Amino acid sequence: MNCIIIEDQLPAQRILKKYIADTSTLTLVGAYTDALQAIDVLKSKTIDIIFLDIHLPKLSGMDFLKSLSNPPKVILTTAFQDYALESYEYNVVDYLLKPFSFQRFVKAISKVKNDKIDNENSTSLEEIYIKSGYDHIRVKTNEILFIKADSDYTEIHLKNKKHLSSESLRYWEEFLSKKMFLRLHKSYIINTKKIKKVSGNQVFIENNVVIPIGRAYKNEFTKQLIK
Repeated sequence: MNCIIIEDQLPAQRILKKYIADTSTLTLVGAYTDALQAIDVLKSKTIDIIFLDIHLPKLSGMDFLKSLSNPPKVILTTAFQDYALESYEYNVVDYLLKPFSFQRFVKAISKVKNDKIDNENSTSLEEIYIKSGYDHIRVKTNEILFIKADSDYTEIHLKNKKHLSSESLRYWEEFLSKKMFLRLHKSYIINTKKIKKVSGNQVFIENNVVIPIGRAYKNEFTKQLIK
């Protein structure tokens, strides 16, 4: 797996380089002292893992992560635990608190491998945290029925409740597993495992919910589900 390091402290960089060199499944493509330096390599090469510090010059690690529309797997490396909860909103694989041992590093890499296998061979059953106001609400993705755009917010609908999220529908479209979730309307994403039937331009899902299929999304919907 190709990886890069974004870390402004050279001693911490050296430790990561040593750990990567001692891990046969990893290839270090580059090491950078600020996030902006890494943008070009992310565009030009296939990167599987970013080892990302949070406190960086010019642009923080979290702000950099938020700016990426389709980031590689990310392992945060930091001396601060304050961002642990927020990091899970952005599908961070692991959160390494400095100083960390080689054994702890290997455990983080194992999580990346397991995540790649899950994405290739199965639908996601992971838990996510929904940012709602000042709260972070834990939800199992396989319990989500559908997600609906609501002005500047989104509604996350479960069987017996819904949560209001400050994230956009586009964010959820990119964040959630494309094997389980599919956008079929400018205002809706559905959990494909909850579909009961498709009739004309309507999809019937659990809880007696009927959702329209948008004209712009119909071909892609048909390609993926109606075979």
